[in-house]
Amino acid sequence: MAHNVETMAYAGEKPWHGLGVPVLADLTPAQMLDAASLNWTVTKVPAFAKIAGKNVAIDRSALVRESDNTILDIVSDDWNPIQNEEAFEFFNEFVAAGDMEMHTSGSLQDGKIVWGLAKVKESFELFKGDEVESYLLFSNFHKYGYSTDVRFTPIRVVCNNTLTLSLNQKVENAVKISHRKVFNADVTKEMLGIAKDKLAKYKEMASFLGSKKAKDENIVEYFNRIFPSSGKKEVSRNAERAMEILHTQPGANYAEGTWWQPFNAITFLTDHELGRNADSRLTSAWYGYNKGLKTKALELAVEMAEAA
Repeated sequence: MAHNVETMAYAGEKPWHGLGVPVLADLTPAQMLDAASLNWTVTKVPAFAKIAGKNVAIDRSALVRESDNTILDIVSDDWNPIQNEEAFEFFNEFVAAGDMEMHTSGSLQDGKIVWGLAKVKESFELFKGDEVESYLLFSNFHKYGYSTDVRFTPIRVVCNNTLTLSLNQKVENAVKISHRKVFNADVTKEMLGIAKDKLAKYKEMASFLGSKKAKDENIVEYFNRIFPSSGKKEVSRNAERAMEILHTQPGANYAEGTWWQPFNAITFLTDHELGRNADSRLTSAWYGYNKGLKTKALELAVEMAEAA
């Protein structure tokens, strides 16, 4: 398995990042948990510091994976781990009702991040033939400084681009679950209604971009603002690459000549080319730099389309 990805399984079609081991389709959340080798528990034990050759208790705890005694992180004493089994039980009601099906699950960074991704049984067509499918991503962090979160993630079928729902980098489209509170799946499901509304708003934003013509000089400016040059070159390599794939990216013929096209050139570039390898792109797309980059790309595309 790749460097960032510790374990991973997928059901059905191979995911956009191309990683993971294929398993049977229509698995229950518990079966997907087992298939991805995530059926381990985390315990919190007192942490000590060695001072003058002696172990001295400190106001911290170690998160330990019981299956192999791996120390995942050091956390404050009021930090409560959410077990992987408990996290995956979140999907039970949706899967049993036929509203979702388990798609992928796995762990990153030696178990510090565990996720389950379920495909929502609803999709929408932005333009004739340009289909977007919806997924629900549950990220369980065994890592200090991170809240467990649940978010809807749209994926454009024609190019397997993961898209962003947020128009503001300061406003998350996820339900955040603090590790200093007791996890309540029912409350989280109620809060998801707010996040789900953003799927409808996203469709409106995408349709808006597809209705606004983009001039060549404005597209060049757009790419240069997303990927500014930091050296002697007037144009960065990433901006040049975005221009190269503008008309050759999968799905370039949908809403051609509109702002939908350059925006998707950015999402294609971040998901399929930027980064050292596929697993680093996966981590970055969901939890790192590329996630913020796509939000910035959407904000700027809407801003420039409105000014057109």
